[in-house]
Amino acid sequence: MEEGNHSEVTEFILSGLTDCSELQVPLFVVFLLIYGITLLGNGGMILLITIDPRLHTPMYFFLRNLSFCDLCYSSIISPKMLLNFLAERKSISYTACAVQMYFSVVFGDVECLLLAVMAYDRYVAICNPLLYTVTMSRKLCKQLVAGVYTVGLVDSMIHTCCTFKLSFCSSNIINHFFCDIPPLLVLSCSDTRINEIVTFAFICCIVVSSLVTIVLSYVYITSTILQIHSAKGRHKAFSTCTFHLTAVALYFGTLLFMHLRPTSSYSMDTDKMASVFYTLVIPMLNPLIYSLRNTEVKDALRKAMNKFLTNS
Repeated sequence: MEEGNHSEVTEFILSGLTDCSELQVPLFVVFLLIYGITLLGNGGMILLITIDPRLHTPMYFFLRNLSFCDLCYSSIISPKMLLNFLAERKSISYTACAVQMYFSVVFGDVECLLLAVMAYDRYVAICNPLLYTVTMSRKLCKQLVAGVYTVGLVDSMIHTCCTFKLSFCSSNIINHFFCDIPPLLVLSCSDTRINEIVTFAFICCIVVSSLVTIVLSYVYITSTILQIHSAKGRHKAFSTCTFHLTAVALYFGTLLFMHLRPTSSYSMDTDKMASVFYTLVIPMLNPLIYSLRNTEVKDALRKAMNKFLTNS
């Protein structure tokens, strides 16, 4: 291509998790199992919340959207990753790489912001229970989710446009298992300082605002719960938050590990392992976290299974 065009590269090569040929098939089996559980768990959660009227509450409305986000997040990355475990040539076209990066950033942002919205929902439910149904109206819930997706779509468009305006003229081998921003910036022969500033600014804005919302919500929640005189009442109030807190700890713990560790300890291999966790493992774990000890979800599942068995 002539200089000034997007790139001299027409395709990229994904190095994957490892170049050890003996591990390709075992890793394929492991990640196929993870992806299968992700599809089954999140798809089942979406279906269950949709068909059971008892779960038509703001909390489960947000949970259904979280399951949809996890399903999409994993599906953007897993199929190509699984194919590359068995392929001799692990290539991805320039356009497909841009699309994969765009949607991975979208659903990464949505996951982050949805967890913050769910924390606000728990705050209203526990601190203002009498006004809960009025405050968390169906209209507001839809507006919050629409706002979350709008931020994700706009943020991702900025990142994708900034990244793929760069020239990739030295190497086309991405040291990762999917098209992510940092390994693409490493490949570029253009000046990437603006990209790094934009990436850092938007990550800080979205992650920090989400974390502040979550922390403030749980400060008020904890204060309210400690004022409850009954031990049973305190336990019941805390139990409604444990599932969300577990999901928050897993997701934000991984993000903070990736972005706040010292530069001297930076390693792309460490980044790849952390990326596996938040793009593939956490989407698999979320439906399990929200269902294993959740009485309402288990009751709804039992009812659905009994109805299915009766009809069959």
